[in-house]
Amino acid sequence: MSGNWTEEHIPDQRGRVAIVTGANTGLGFETARMLAERGAAVVLAVRDMEKGKRAAARITGDVTVQALDLTSMDSIRSAAADLRAAHPRIDLLINNAGVMYTPKQTTADGFELQFGTNHLGHFALTGLLLDRILPVPGSRVVTVSSTGHRIRAAIHFDDLQWERSYSRIGAYGQAKLANLMFTYELQRRLAPHGTTVAVAAHPGVSHTELIRNAPAALRVPVTWLAPLLTQKAEMGALPTLRAATDPDVTGGQYFGPGNLGEIRGYPKPVSSSPGSHDRATQQRLWTVSEELTGVTFPAITSHRRDSWG
Repeated sequence: MSGNWTEEHIPDQRGRVAIVTGANTGLGFETARMLAERGAAVVLAVRDMEKGKRAAARITGDVTVQALDLTSMDSIRSAAADLRAAHPRIDLLINNAGVMYTPKQTTADGFELQFGTNHLGHFALTGLLLDRILPVPGSRVVTVSSTGHRIRAAIHFDDLQWERSYSRIGAYGQAKLANLMFTYELQRRLAPHGTTVAVAAHPGVSHTELIRNAPAALRVPVTWLAPLLTQKAEMGALPTLRAATDPDVTGGQYFGPGNLGEIRGYPKPVSSSPGSHDRATQQRLWTVSEELTGVTFPAITSHRRDSWG
């Protein structure tokens, strides 16, 4: 398409059900708000229900709140059961929630916090909801990654949980790389079914609460230079919204800000690192993720080797 893709380009979403994780603030809130204003029935899937209810009250439209703590497999399974009971069909699953540059911590299930929250939690949620998504023509799974997938990033199969040593930047890079690898492998498995696509997006450098855990050497200059280095959450949400709603989107695409360095700007298709496209690593990560979470994707277990890659 020609011109800049803006909020005005979001098609009518009436009749569609959208679940947005981490939707009580920042990018998730703006994503949920714009979808609801276009007529979607939006579920804010959040850890803090009171904050979620306050966020819902600020949005015009059909909005409900669902408790979801991505650091707990028990909570993920409970939330998925609630969502399945409430929604026979799901059109959009937007895996937005995340943590960034946290001190070394583990989830309730013993996973390194960034890998457990950003990747494994969303992997499990997607698998548990897939049978509500797969029958719906035009349905999408959108997972939010980051330019951080290029920074000190690899899938450390020999130490996925960073037990031997810990780098908050390296752990974030691994988690965001995993988000992309999950998207690409999910799309390959979805392609033969022809109903659902998997797409990824990143917000550039957006002024949100995520930066609070960054090392001081990074946090201080970003805070001082925020007007120059970052964009507002409304702009940062646009790549996700384009991935979720643009009729011309195809599976396996990745959207980010269009200006130099993908820091700011209107959304456009962007490329990810060469390593993110390594099929053997994608498939190994998928297998390991199933083993760690106990969640499988039986509806799409078999997939063509010659499909999208």
